[in-house]
Amino acid sequence: MRAISGLWRWRHNPLRRRTDLVEAWVALAALLLVLVAAPVIGFLVGSVAQDALQQSVREQRQSRHPVTATVVQRLNRLDPDPEISTGRDLRSRVLANWTAPDGTRQHGPVTTSLRSPRPGDHFTLWTDEHGRTVTRPLDSTTATAHAVLAGCGAAMLAAGLVEGIRRLIVWRLVRHRYARWDQAWDRAGPDWGRTGTGS
Repeated sequence: MRAISGLWRWRHNPLRRRTDLVEAWVALAALLLVLVAAPVIGFLVGSVAQDALQQSVREQRQSRHPVTATVVQRLNRLDPDPEISTGRDLRSRVLANWTAPDGTRQHGPVTTSLRSPRPGDHFTLWTDEHGRTVTRPLDSTTATAHAVLAGCGAAMLAAGLVEGIRRLIVWRLVRHRYARWDQAWDRAGPDWGRTGTGS
C-alpha cells in the first residue's frame, strides 16, 4: 500500500527526483512479487516435495515389513537423546529372534520400546525382505507435513530474496542521491551564504 501511495504522491510533485519514482516502482514490484510469486513458488515446491515424499512412502511400504520378534535376552537400557525424544521414548537393547519375510530365521541385537523386556516377550520389528532391521516406513501424514513445510519455507525464502533485492536497490538509490547532493554542495562551494555572490 505504501508503494502505491508513494507512486501517487510523486506523480506531479515538482520536487520529485527520478530516484524517488524508481524507488516507488521498485517497492510496488516487490509488493506484487511477494504477494503473487512467493505463494506460487511455495505451492510448486510443496507439490514437487509432496509427489517425491508420497513416492517414497509407497516404496517404503513395499520394501519394509513388520515382523514379530521374540526377546531372548535383555542387553541394556538406552538413554533417550534429550534433543530428539520425549520422556516416553525409553528404549531397550535386546537379543531377539524373528522370521524374515523371505522365511529365513534371524537372530541378533535390536532396540525395542518395551519398558522392561523379559525373555519370551514379543514386539514388532520392521525389516527388509531379507530380515535386516530397518526404520519404520514414513507415513503419508508425516510426508504431507514435510511437503507443507518445504512449500512454506520456499515461499518465505522467495519473499526474503525479493525484499533483500529491494533493499539493495534502495540502498544504491540513496547512495546515488547522496552523491548528487555532494555534487550540488561542491558547486555551491565556499561562496554559499556570502553577500553579493548571488546565492
